[in-house]
Amino acid sequence: MERNKKKKNNKTTKKIQEKKEFNRDIIGIIIIGFGIVAIVSLFSSKMGIIGSIIQSTTFSLMGFGSYFFPLVIIMAGIIFILDNLNFKENKIILSMGFIFLSMLILLDGINPFDYSFLDRMNNAIELSKVGKGGGLFGSFFGFFFYRLFGAIGSYLVLMIVVIINLLIITNIKVKDIITLIDKESKNHRNKKRKPKIINDIELKQIKKDIHIKESLENASMEEKKNLIKEIKEISFKDDSNNTVLNTINEEIESKKEKTQVSTYNIPSLSLLNSPTNNQDGNDKKEILNNAKIIEETMKNFGIDATINQINKGPTITCYELQPSPGIKLSKIVSLSDNIALSLASSDIRIEAPIPGKSAVGIEVPNKTKSSVLLKEILMSEAYNNIGSHIPLALGKDVSGNSIVSTIDKMPHLLIAGATGSGKSVCINTIIMSILYKSSPADVKLLLIDPKVVELNIYNGIPHLLIPVVTDAKKASFALNWAVEEMEKRYKLFAQNNVRDINSYNNKLKENNEEKLPMIVIIIDELADLMMVAAQEIEDYICRLAQMARAAGMYLIVATQRPSVDVITGTIKANIPSRISFAVSSQVDSRTILDMSGAEKLLGKGDMLFYPSFYSKPARLQGAFISDEEVEAVVNSLKSQDITEYNEDIIEIIENPKEIELNDSDDLLPKAIELVVAEGQASISLLQRKLKIGYARAARIVDEMEERGVIGGYEGSKPRKVLLTPDDLDLKLKER
Repeated sequence: MERNKKKKNNKTTKKIQEKKEFNRDIIGIIIIGFGIVAIVSLFSSKMGIIGSIIQSTTFSLMGFGSYFFPLVIIMAGIIFILDNLNFKENKIILSMGFIFLSMLILLDGINPFDYSFLDRMNNAIELSKVGKGGGLFGSFFGFFFYRLFGAIGSYLVLMIVVIINLLIITNIKVKDIITLIDKESKNHRNKKRKPKIINDIELKQIKKDIHIKESLENASMEEKKNLIKEIKEISFKDDSNNTVLNTINEEIESKKEKTQVSTYNIPSLSLLNSPTNNQDGNDKKEILNNAKIIEETMKNFGIDATINQINKGPTITCYELQPSPGIKLSKIVSLSDNIALSLASSDIRIEAPIPGKSAVGIEVPNKTKSSVLLKEILMSEAYNNIGSHIPLALGKDVSGNSIVSTIDKMPHLLIAGATGSGKSVCINTIIMSILYKSSPADVKLLLIDPKVVELNIYNGIPHLLIPVVTDAKKASFALNWAVEEMEKRYKLFAQNNVRDINSYNNKLKENNEEKLPMIVIIIDELADLMMVAAQEIEDYICRLAQMARAAGMYLIVATQRPSVDVITGTIKANIPSRISFAVSSQVDSRTILDMSGAEKLLGKGDMLFYPSFYSKPARLQGAFISDEEVEAVVNSLKSQDITEYNEDIIEIIENPKEIELNDSDDLLPKAIELVVAEGQASISLLQRKLKIGYARAARIVDEMEERGVIGGYEGSKPRKVLLTPDDLDLKLKER
């Protein structure tokens, strides 16, 4: 019985609510209709008697305000109908009435203030006939206002009334307005220092004329000539840019005789391909449609969230989702497959939250991808103002900002990615960004390429210490030399009471001595080296990674197989900065980045950049440089004919046996006893037990092989010991 009563009560209340809503709709339509009739009556004489009555009455009562009165009536009718949207219609309509009345009083300001009450009313009627003043209403209230507050005081009071009622209507707090103004002013002040956040859905135009004067202040004469060629290629819209070009030409002509030609000339940017600005007009509609689909998908799963910003990058578009309070981020992250299904897109990536923002980033691949060429990164403000001899021109982020970092801040870099993901192109862009910034006196390169075909093209450039090392065995000797060079540099620092290479070079500069160059060691395929001499390579890489930064020596190690046996725990621990391109599995992503995400990358330069000073990896589209561009730049550098290889290093690598004793080594008997006792032989074993260097240990191993003590080379396995303890005495007496 009680349930039936409750059901009946619910039905009756629903019917009452429906009747109320129906009645409100009718009343609202009548009010709106009256407002429309009033508008037509004011501007037309074809509304009959009722129209003329409305016209004369409104003009008499409100004067010039009659033109606004119908709009107020129509808005009141709309608000009356929209009661189901939780409008507080009574307050809003009342506030609108106060604003309208304040306007009538202000319009009555043309009425002379020194008139008596009746004279003002009569004058208001006369003014209203010609559509001026505030009518009888304005004159009536205006008489008391202007007597009480005077003209200026009345204006101030009325403006305050208008502002208060506007705040009531819009439901905006004064605090929100002040914070918004303060935020905008701060953004305006920091506009020069901070990159713009893309608020519209268009790619940023390439700024080719940024800081031309600043980049030329410290440039050599040859650099200025090359930059002039670049400037002439650009179609300037500003006359000021032409004046910059003229001043540069004058400076070159005036200093032609005084300046000496530099031994190293930075290659011209004209050797690189220029970017083309391809934009699809349908992109904007498509992106806005995707934003609606994402919001609808969230609502379908009970998540209230809105997209408040969209950043369109070269490869992906990032939709910044603002969830309502109380929603777990894990709930949004778990919907990645559902969002991809709704968008009919390939794998999407969700960044929850975006660092520095209270929003979740949903990264969706673009249907039409735009390439990022190296030339536009080298011409960017970020590259020109980097202030380092070893910059890394990486590419652009999801907002289209050029990203340029420095290896000396990282201080070593590990790069991984599957075949065809853009790893080798990234290494080429890194080398090119160094060649375009630094002379051989500033930076030297040691390139190790076991794959033979990737880095061989750089043979002959002046920055190389030695020709590109392609033999895996010789690569271990080259890394051993790097370790010894690091130790020599630290001894020099200790003798001169300095802590790092910069302090040491400053001291040399004061004494007019030649400075020590920084050395960047680039290994293109670590997996091949680990197959030949895993223990030795790992030891050298770890030693360099631990100590080489202060000595001005930096490692960039790349591999296409980021497995645990290649990127070991000790290598990962000592190389904190990583770049991951697309990998085949989540396991590989965790190996290189210690987190998933790289398995969802799109390939062809799509990367996650995770240096040691980032809290989360940043998604970038890597810069592209073709083989033809690399060849053109290398040929330009070769034509300068200033390449000088370090013959001492070449001798160490080519003939490691000649480093130690020509005949038998003093430690040979001890080494034979050691390997026979251990039952196995390896170079690293002799290094640890006898406390000797790699070259000497390798020489002893070769000598033991010649004497028949141990077997031949078996890859990464230790060599077999052919002697038994009983045969040991006999073998030592030979020769």
